[in-house]
Amino acid sequence: MSGDTVAASAAPAWGALRRSALLVDQAIGLICEVIGALLVAAEVVILFAGVVSRYVLDSPLFWTDELANFLFLWLSMLGMVVALRRDGHMRLTTVARWVPPHVASWFAAVASLVVIVFVLEVLLPAGQYLDQQRYVELISLQISDGYRAVAILVGIALAATIALLRLLETTTLRSFGLALFTVGGIAALLWLGRPLLVAMGFGSLIVFFVVIVAACVAIGVPIAFAFGIATMSYLSLTSAMPLSVVVNRMDEGMSNLLLLSVPMFVFLGLLMEMTGIARVMVAFLAALVGHVRGGLSYVLLGAMYLVSGISGSKAADMAAVAPVLFPEMRRRGSHPGELAALLASSSAMSETIPPSLVLITIGSVTNVSITALFTGGLLPAAVAAVALVVVSWYRSRYLDVSGGERASAKQIVRTFAIAVPGLTLPFVIRAAVIDGIATATEVSTVGVVYTALLGLLVYREFDWRRIYPILVETLSLTGAVMLIIGTATAMAWALTQSGFSQWLVATMASVPGGKGGFLAITAVAFVILGSVLEGIPAIVLFGPLLFPVAKAMGVHEVHYAMLIILAMGIGLFAPPFGVGFYGACAIGRVSPDDALWRMWPYLAALAVALAIVVAVPWLSVGFL
Repeated sequence: MSGDTVAASAAPAWGALRRSALLVDQAIGLICEVIGALLVAAEVVILFAGVVSRYVLDSPLFWTDELANFLFLWLSMLGMVVALRRDGHMRLTTVARWVPPHVASWFAAVASLVVIVFVLEVLLPAGQYLDQQRYVELISLQISDGYRAVAILVGIALAATIALLRLLETTTLRSFGLALFTVGGIAALLWLGRPLLVAMGFGSLIVFFVVIVAACVAIGVPIAFAFGIATMSYLSLTSAMPLSVVVNRMDEGMSNLLLLSVPMFVFLGLLMEMTGIARVMVAFLAALVGHVRGGLSYVLLGAMYLVSGISGSKAADMAAVAPVLFPEMRRRGSHPGELAALLASSSAMSETIPPSLVLITIGSVTNVSITALFTGGLLPAAVAAVALVVVSWYRSRYLDVSGGERASAKQIVRTFAIAVPGLTLPFVIRAAVIDGIATATEVSTVGVVYTALLGLLVYREFDWRRIYPILVETLSLTGAVMLIIGTATAMAWALTQSGFSQWLVATMASVPGGKGGFLAITAVAFVILGSVLEGIPAIVLFGPLLFPVAKAMGVHEVHYAMLIILAMGIGLFAPPFGVGFYGACAIGRVSPDDALWRMWPYLAALAVALAIVVAVPWLSVGFL
């Protein structure tokens, strides 16, 4: 039988296999989405019940935090599976767009295999970790912690299934074979080179945590899985340490109760957009300054400043503002590329505005007070906003050919009156934390209830049909973020155990220029890290290592946090690698080519703002 005949007879079988894989994939996805959406809703109810019972009824429910934490791990792991199905995990796609299609297809197949290899590596250790946790009893709920820890095993098993099904759905036999040969060959080389890797000492860290991570990220492996496979491979090949410790560290990273505010604030941001709060805020700002030359650019910056203080999600921020302003800005003569550049830079500016996910993450992994971070983040963002206003003013002389009509005093008052309930939301959130009504985790649910009441009773824009998609979107983003935090926590622990952290401390402490040199190098390093890794992975990986160094050198932890977050914001939205830049272009429906060169004046302004924040610590700590 000829090769063509064999291929022709294999094609129908391969097609049937693909169709079967798709059906199973969809069934698993539906089950995970429904259960996960219910868990998100349950978390809101449980946390808000804790607030009401403690503050209103003066009869605290002691089991709410433990139950919320119990469900949170299940929410995170199911969200991880949903994000894998929806391609929602953070990844770098720049290189794949540069190479020919057949090479990109090979990259995608290798990336899928890497995901499968990682989840298979974790399955056995996850089972061992479950055996350990079965004998731990949860104090308030009085049940075994194994019922919580089994979520990791279930999530990993489902992820392995989804990754394999997705590989069957999207690849050809040829690309699958090439990918299998590539991954298998690299694995065999590493296995045979074990004695050399052990003898290399710190050199093996470069192999696993620089070369392998960089290669995985470059070909499009989701960042969380790149971290995970590097950590598992490093420990299994260079040490005798039980790999269940890695799962333990992942669990510790994902189970911090402070991180439960991540899905709550994401849900709040999406709910705010649905109920029209963002729209009425923007309408008020437009009535106030929209008539001046370049005024809508200032409105966009002001809207991002206000909206970021509510939603905590950059994608939600941009999606709430861009559709409202971009059509009118285009009508007035603004270049589409300029709009995307302004949207991206305003998102970078607002990274330190509470309650951003980055602030919550950095507080949870470094034990810095989240309340202090919320207070310290406002002025640094204001400095960055002023810098962007200067650039917008200069460039609007050429780009904004029409000032528009001045709103009447009556119209300004009317739009302000409509926007007042929404404008008070950031103050409600902040007051709830400061007055002790709710913790930093619970306060998001106060915002959710407040937003829902505004949508139902004030703005009359509450589409019940959109609640389920919003819950699923919250679930997916939470799963993607939590897996990064989990694998990066394990990776940071492995680096610490190797002695790398001690070396890093000694190196950073000996930087020329003392504290100033240390801060300058940190700023440059995190601009680069933010561009390649995005904010959250870089923070989780390097925050626990660098914050002790900063403290030893006399740098206030909140000041250091603002430096890191602003630097990473610049990197995240800096082309050609910053994925936030491409997100802004996608939301604004603008070609990245149109916005690429228009970003640099705004990035330069943000760099100046960063230098000012570094040089003037009072901007970060003056109101603590």
